[in-house]
Amino acid sequence: MAPARTSPDLSFLLDHTSLVLRSRMTAALAEIGLTPRMHCVLVHALEQERTQIQLAEIGDMDKTTMVVTVDALEKAGLAERRPSSKDRRARIIAVTDKGAEVAARSQEIADGVHEAALGSLPADDREVLLRALNALVGGHLATPEEGTQPVRRARERTK
Repeated sequence: MAPARTSPDLSFLLDHTSLVLRSRMTAALAEIGLTPRMHCVLVHALEQERTQIQLAEIGDMDKTTMVVTVDALEKAGLAERRPSSKDRRARIIAVTDKGAEVAARSQEIADGVHEAALGSLPADDREVLLRALNALVGGHLATPEEGTQPVRRARERTK
């Protein structure tokens, strides 16, 4: 017999919401040939001069994933690796003019996906949800536990 639950399954609620939101974001950005990671790199590289390592940290990507992402951006003519103006040993990710145009469009798409999700809630609930999530992210759930392996979802098998 399963033990009685004494509180809501917050892990399931947040995981499921995140999974569905990510899948919708991925599908929406795919329409313009981007992945969410590519969007993240473009937008954050436009904010200020940032190295590949800094952008990987912002996007929560490992080094290999970041290299593959930047390689794809370079191949598409959206970004390029350049020497940093602040540290000649470092290389930054510079967004091309074409990349800046694509980043503007991808931000509109991302905002639309987020607005659609929030728009499914009554206005008062939206404000409460955002306030609560920001409080968790800025407080109790600000940083993961040290030394834990990130949880990965198993890939679905294709037939």
